[in-house]
Amino acid sequence: MKIMHTADWHIGQRLHERPRLDEHKQFLEWLLDSIQEHQVELLLVSGDIFDTSLPSADATNLYYQFLYRLFDETEAYTVITAGNHDSPRHLEAPQKFLKMGRIYVVGLAAEPTECVFTFPPDNPRVAVAAVPYLSESELQHISFETELEKSERYRERLKTFYQQCVALMPAELPKIVMGHLFVQGGKESNSERTIQIGGATAIHASDFPEGVDYVALGHLHRPQAINGMGYPIRYSGSPIPLRFNETNYRKKVYLLDVSDAGTPPMHQEIDIPVFRELCTVAGDLNTVLTRAVTEAWDGKYIQVKLKLDTPEMGISDKIREAFHQHGGHVLSVEVDLPEQRQGQDLPPIEDMHQPLEIFEQFYMERFNKSPDECLMQTFAELSELVAEEQ
Repeated sequence: MKIMHTADWHIGQRLHERPRLDEHKQFLEWLLDSIQEHQVELLLVSGDIFDTSLPSADATNLYYQFLYRLFDETEAYTVITAGNHDSPRHLEAPQKFLKMGRIYVVGLAAEPTECVFTFPPDNPRVAVAAVPYLSESELQHISFETELEKSERYRERLKTFYQQCVALMPAELPKIVMGHLFVQGGKESNSERTIQIGGATAIHASDFPEGVDYVALGHLHRPQAINGMGYPIRYSGSPIPLRFNETNYRKKVYLLDVSDAGTPPMHQEIDIPVFRELCTVAGDLNTVLTRAVTEAWDGKYIQVKLKLDTPEMGISDKIREAFHQHGGHVLSVEVDLPEQRQGQDLPPIEDMHQPLEIFEQFYMERFNKSPDECLMQTFAELSELVAEEQ
């Protein structure tokens, strides 16, 4: 049976307040084409469908348009679980309706029986434990419990839940378990919202049950395998880079070919196209502006890390305009200034009666030079505005 594993779509995500629905639309169109091309029979989506628990109307509309096309244009079954970014109740609200379209959604899971399915239902060839994000907030409160004790209790709950799920699966079928959690050994991208207790790891690879053929995980945005068991444990990662620090590796989906229980599935990594390139430009002002006018930036999102000796008025606008003239979109400008230099001691604040004098002394201490006339004039105008407001 051909199965595709993906996760962490984060539909509706914004990068420095820039909407990214166009990228998600392109990804979902590519995903639909890939399902048809590879004749996928079962699609697994391991959590974080949306970026927020209350997605916008546009994000929600894009999601349901994709599900309709998936039903209308393919014969695939689909299993979708909630992640820590999703609202479980919002996601599974149309659960019964979607099931009529071969789409199985699990948002909340109080009992393992709510998570276990076999596909195709009329002639089962694989069993799936569709386990959504299980929040530690659902644990019963215990007075005076330490964070470490609570973490261990949460881990035991996950272990037991997965064991109970596998026990419900037909012995003769290949077994796939899904999850949205952090497994020890996984590499983070620093753009994931933490789902650990007190910094402790949620689960170890060895905590997954015996007799499983594949673990399809979500939460970490870098595609990767976790070692520790005799079967594959993989994060598919997010389909688009959600931060600028996610651009040094390719985004992927996993294509599995599952045959018999106990036989490791054949798997293929499929690279996802880059729908909009994220770039980081670093250096001094001359380097940054030279790159702006000599390289191709059409349609790219850009993060600038600028190194300056002293602050310069309007420098961010100047940089944004330079890239904009060549088709680029600068989303952030991070200015790196020298560490504070040791200079003469500032006079006591009570001896300086004017804000302008305090500012000038501070600037000299910070940069070992006097501020220019334009900067002083700007500060004076700001001081007047504040005084008028008071």
